[in-house]
Amino acid sequence: MSGSERPLLRLVRGTPDDYELAALTAVVAGLASASVPEPEPERRSAWADRSRSMRRTLPHGPGAWRASGFPG
Repeated sequence: MSGSERPLLRLVRGTPDDYELAALTAVVAGLASASVPEPEPERRSAWADRSRSMRRTLPHGPGAWRASGFPG
């Protein structure tokens, strides 16, 4: 190893066996290769929702006149 290269992992304390060291290496390698989740798109407020300006179907049948005044 040349002087400019640094090891990926360095054991500071303890004496792990081969299986523990392999498990740690697998976890670190998995985290390094994991993709970064994309941020969710911003949600629009109800005021900016264009579907609110579309006409909705009106209720019909008994009590329809009363139900037509309720927000939908």
